[in-house]
Amino acid sequence: MIVGILKEIKSQENRVCMTPAGVEVMKQHGHSVLVETNAGAGSGFSDDDYRAAGATIASSPADVYAKSDMVMHVKEPQPSEYGMVRPGQIVFTYFHFAADEKLTREFMKTGAVSIAYETVTGPGGVGLPLLTPMSEVAGRMAAQEAAKYNERVHGGRGILLGGVTGVSPANVLVLGGGIVGTNAAMMAAGLGSRVHILDMNLDRLRYLSEIMPKNVTPLMSSPAKVRELAKEADAIIGAVLVVGAKAPKLITREMFKDMKPGCVLVDVAIDQGGCFETSKPTTHTDPIYEVDGIIHYCVANMPGAVPITSTMALTNATLPYAVQIANKGWQNACKENPGLKNGLNMVGEKITFKGVADAFDLPYTPVENVL
Repeated sequence: MIVGILKEIKSQENRVCMTPAGVEVMKQHGHSVLVETNAGAGSGFSDDDYRAAGATIASSPADVYAKSDMVMHVKEPQPSEYGMVRPGQIVFTYFHFAADEKLTREFMKTGAVSIAYETVTGPGGVGLPLLTPMSEVAGRMAAQEAAKYNERVHGGRGILLGGVTGVSPANVLVLGGGIVGTNAAMMAAGLGSRVHILDMNLDRLRYLSEIMPKNVTPLMSSPAKVRELAKEADAIIGAVLVVGAKAPKLITREMFKDMKPGCVLVDVAIDQGGCFETSKPTTHTDPIYEVDGIIHYCVANMPGAVPITSTMALTNATLPYAVQIANKGWQNACKENPGLKNGLNMVGEKITFKGVADAFDLPYTPVENVL
């Protein structure tokens, strides 16, 4: 199989979907790898590094799409790429279809086989192994960004998250106790904040109670509890995930009137539509905006700001699945690996992931029907 590695073109996205070491592994399995020129530059990898690993360098994305059986990205293909995608071509990347109706409808027209990193599951359907490494990065970054934008120069409250001797630390509210929320809470706690982390799963809360430091309080989530804690928060980190579907809106604009002016909202769920009513995607170039005195940070590709760490972590997770697809073809690979089968979001015009179909009231085709 010819595997194409594309350069990311989304604003300030410096990751690449495969390292030169990953290319070497693909070559060992007998596959050819075509890498768009400068694809790895933002992550510290030159074209010569890829050539040394056995890749061929392509001059343009059109060349990669034209020659590859499977193309890999980090973020979703951009509008300039839609016309390059061929029917039957495998596209393996983070799609987040449920948050983007235009992308969903345009990709239905391409006839491609769309396999989404974010819905691939682990053994027994447990866990999201291709989302986990970026969730770890985003969760840890969320606490850093909450600290940064709480500074008065950015319009924040002027609060040091950890406080100092004789001065109270900040109150940080984390919504969601999954991978993002756990990492965000740990980082915020490490900075010295008082942290509340909310989740609706009692087993998860028990686990969090065991592993979290003493300045983190795990609590059962409810609308009333969210309203109560939001009033005292200096920063709120939205870390809610409903796999393959839109995130619920847990903080409404109506709640702002009772919140502290300058409170920072960091919406890590923005890829899935965001969990704050007033969230809209931003970029690393222009990361924040203000609504009713509340600061919003809603960068949709947070890990892109730390591409060396992110690229290494992403390749570690995605490479085994890419090898499976290349070795066996997408149909056989999905038949043999139920977790990979859960990554199939679209085959041709058929939507094979229910959360995506439900998001836009489109017809749903059970994945078994295309295998």
